[in-house]
Amino acid sequence: MTEKKDLDEGELLNRINALDEKLSQFSSVLEKFGLDIITKMGQTNLKVNMLTDKVGELHKATIDIKGLNPRLKGVIDNQKLIQDELDFIKSLIANLKIIGSNEETIGEAIERDESATDKKMAINQDFLDLKNLIDDTDDPLIIKEILEKIKEDVFEFTGGHPVNYEISQFIKRVENATSMTEEYQKEKPNSPTIANYLKERITYWENKLMVKG
Repeated sequence: MTEKKDLDEGELLNRINALDEKLSQFSSVLEKFGLDIITKMGQTNLKVNMLTDKVGELHKATIDIKGLNPRLKGVIDNQKLIQDELDFIKSLIANLKIIGSNEETIGEAIERDESATDKKMAINQDFLDLKNLIDDTDDPLIIKEILEKIKEDVFEFTGGHPVNYEISQFIKRVENATSMTEEYQKEKPNSPTIANYLKERITYWENKLMVKG
């Protein structure tokens, strides 16, 4: 009877020990699993924080780029203006080398060339058409097209002239206008309208180029 009791106690002890060992193993597995989860969560949080920082940097870079847009536009506009002025200076230099700087000499040299005389008549007609057009339209882009044609004709006629530069400036002004009734110089009080000022300059250009019929 005592032996059976001891056997039962021994078997129970063995089962308890086996169960304790399994519980220890299970606990170890749970512990490792928990550590893995914590590690993964830490890595995930780190990646989320890194992505958040990147998004913040990208947002800041976007704001900086938008802030540069007006400056870049200013640089491009200035570049275009400088290029136009350089082209004008080059044309003047080329013209001076050929026929000198005296306007009377320019006129005499042109009169000796029949094709130049034809161009002179064409410019005169262009100016007449432009004067009539100013009264008939309020669209600056239509005026711009005529001015560009006159600018090309004047360049071919003279090889380079201060009038070319003035026409270039007028072209830039009408490019930014929505109406010919706008003031030519908005920053100056009592500035004439684009249309009225253009009429004045046409008369001046005709006299300077000696093309008025």
